[in-house]
Amino acid sequence: MSLQSVEIKKEYRSFIDNIVKDFYTPLLKESTIYKRAVGFFSSSALIELTLGISGLIENGGRIELIASPKLSVEDIVAIEDGLERQDSIIESCLLREIVNVEGKFAEERLNLLSNLIASGRMEIKIAITEKNNQIGMYHEKMGLLYDADNNIVAFTGSMNESANAFSHNYETIDVFTSWSADEERVLTKQSAFNALWNDYEPHIHVRRFPEVEKQIIQRYSHGKTSTNSENVAQTPDIGPDDAPVKPDGIYPRVPDSVNIREYQDEAIRNWADNNYRGIFDMATGTGKTYTALAAISNLYQYSEERLAVIIVCPYQHLVEQWKDDIELFGMKPIVCYSASSQKNWRERVKNSVIGFNLGVLRHFCIVTTNATFATKYLQSQIDLLQGNTLLVVDEAHNFGAAKLRKLLLENMRYRLALSATIERYSDVEGTDALFGYFGKKCIEYTLKEAIENDMLTPYYYYPIVVALSDNELDEYLDLTKQITSAIMKSPKKDGKRKLSTAAQMLLIRRARLVAAAINKLSKLEEVIADHINEKHILIYCGATTLRDLDYKEGEPNLEDIRQIDAVSSLLGNKLGIRFSQFTSRENAQERESIKVEFAAGKHLQALVAIRCLDEGVNIPSIESAYILASSTNPKEYVQRRGRVLRKYEGKQFARIFDFITLPIPFDKVHQYSDEVLNDVKSLAKREITRMLDFAAISENPSAVDTLKNDIIEAYRISIEGGQDDGDW
Repeated sequence: MSLQSVEIKKEYRSFIDNIVKDFYTPLLKESTIYKRAVGFFSSSALIELTLGISGLIENGGRIELIASPKLSVEDIVAIEDGLERQDSIIESCLLREIVNVEGKFAEERLNLLSNLIASGRMEIKIAITEKNNQIGMYHEKMGLLYDADNNIVAFTGSMNESANAFSHNYETIDVFTSWSADEERVLTKQSAFNALWNDYEPHIHVRRFPEVEKQIIQRYSHGKTSTNSENVAQTPDIGPDDAPVKPDGIYPRVPDSVNIREYQDEAIRNWADNNYRGIFDMATGTGKTYTALAAISNLYQYSEERLAVIIVCPYQHLVEQWKDDIELFGMKPIVCYSASSQKNWRERVKNSVIGFNLGVLRHFCIVTTNATFATKYLQSQIDLLQGNTLLVVDEAHNFGAAKLRKLLLENMRYRLALSATIERYSDVEGTDALFGYFGKKCIEYTLKEAIENDMLTPYYYYPIVVALSDNELDEYLDLTKQITSAIMKSPKKDGKRKLSTAAQMLLIRRARLVAAAINKLSKLEEVIADHINEKHILIYCGATTLRDLDYKEGEPNLEDIRQIDAVSSLLGNKLGIRFSQFTSRENAQERESIKVEFAAGKHLQALVAIRCLDEGVNIPSIESAYILASSTNPKEYVQRRGRVLRKYEGKQFARIFDFITLPIPFDKVHQYSDEVLNDVKSLAKREITRMLDFAAISENPSAVDTLKNDIIEAYRISIEGGQDDGDW
């Protein structure tokens, strides 16, 4: 934003130049302050003042206007004879000029101006001359434009802010810039204006008339503009060779290249029927993003093409994915997070909020991360929004958490939640809060439906059984006792335990222990040995370190080695598989390069990854997934499965090798007491639950039947019913 970037002539003449289009509009687009001293105050002058100022307003700029009243001979005589108070006569003259205007265009311009005055972004002062007890008219015509770097353009000349001056009269202006040899001239004009504005210029009195501003607002304001405000603030058909300015086309609409399917249309219709509030509960890979953007386009039309859109998603790379899709649907989003390439996003947000509330902007879109959405700055800005506002939250189940749900602002008139698993695992309160804020489900589109409708790839499911080592089992039992004690101390709510922080931390420790079970390494080596010449392989690891204390003398102690590093060593050093790690350590550019190489399959066979199936990373070319660190949380494993099943050219089906972790090997279960079995059977039960869920919609559902029965018999458990307080 710099005035120096504009090509500026030294002089403009109205019959040669289009002064509004060639001078005002490009300079105001780069400006943050517009100071103008003109001739007479009138409705016509006020209307023409709005020409070209949309850029200034979008920049968060302000206007300072000095004008002169149109005093009749009788008015001047009355003032000079002291028959009436000077201010009263001047105010009456000004109020006479606040007249009804004809035409929608003029009405909208004055509405825009009254909104600027009401918001404090425009101030009007009136000047009269007085010398030797005689009243005169102030007729100086000059202007000053400032940008954010305090570059200044000054201009003087015969032009008034009036309709005739812009279109019919022959007028000229001379222009001076502060970064050229004209600097002294510019500073002189600046001093002159400031002297006027602050009322210390000899023989000229300049002051505000609050009642006049009040009457402008009352007469001309009718709320937000009802036609395209960007056009209202742009140049009309004026000048020797000018044409009407067309809108820039930045608004939500479904592109011709996108085919919205029937189930997506149904979701949008249901959302509209629910007053544009609701939840799209759709399996990963079934088009949640496009459905949401098509829904935004629908709402934009419903809201008479006036809509502010806030889109929130968990991670930075998801913001960038959304950005591309948002632009495809006709919008230009403000990308908000700490490392955003849009360095001025905070200022853009502020200006957009102001412009939208004033009616200057019909539409804008913000896309941001959960973390940035939670900041005081963004919360305070969004909280200022008025009118047609929409909040879209991707992976919305996260906002059921106590801290995040506090950020769901009530001024969001319209709301849309997106999730493959909106119900939060073991968190009824959080789930209820989500439904309470967003509304009911508008669609529930499952993985099964997606596979049947050819939206996702069919898959084969292979459960791979491993057991904890002796020392891992001992640690598991110790943690279980601590967890039981912590849970018993946790308060109850509605008859159920509300886990304390201590209990939650212990559960996390135990889950990491299971995820890092040392026997998974040898089992992976055994299973993958038959597939070492294949490509498009994913090995999904946990964000955990190995905890093996059973190593023999002479062997390396694997304690404190990250699971992903141990797997990498196995693949590269022992099996000769060409692989790359895919973690948060790689930047966005490196990740994209890895994905391209992986899809090609020539130099890269496998990815060894952490969390990539949870964070929304799209790697559709995955054909075989070895899931070492699975989860008992349906939210997580449903999402992971959906990402493996994404469609890809030449991909007929996928294979999922799921490492099922049992606390004790089958052949040793009989050696343990009932007390021990009671402490470990909950793990076996949760593994069965996930295994059955995976197998149910696979191409080989019967593959788990024997294993399921073996686990039930060995651990003497029942899989009927849900989880209770004893199933931790």
